Amino acid sequence: MNIKLLGCLMTALLGLLAVGCYSTVDGKKKAGVAMGVDHVEGRYERKPAEVFSASKQVLGFLGTLTSENTIANTLEARVDNNTVYVKVDEVEPGISRVLVQARRGSMKGNVSLASEVDKQIALQLQAR
Repeated sequence: MNIKLLGCLMTALLGLLAVGCYSTVDGKKKAGVAMGVDHVEGRYERKPAEVFSASKQVLGFLGTLTSENTIANTLEARVDNNTVYVKVDEVEPGISRVLVQARRGSMKGNVSLASEVDKQIALQLQAR
């Protein structure tokens, strides 16, 4: 009986150790599992303001925009029970970088949704 109790306690302890924190693309820490890939990066020959505007349109179309920070050029949205974070910054004059991160709750990343959002941003920029 003591061995079973010890086994249960060890399993619970290992489960607690697996849960930690992950960083969002806007620099915040959230509770969850940090394992696996949950973000993609895209680069565009556009000004950051254009890419930020296109990102905002795409997130508004795909889901509900929940947060917008125009100083840090970050967006947060809910898309089909996923949280999507977008950060836009300038890496060189005239070249912008977009970091798109998607998470299913706090437990695991959704790189396929992040890739889809990045692709939709590229299509939105192409249409302009």
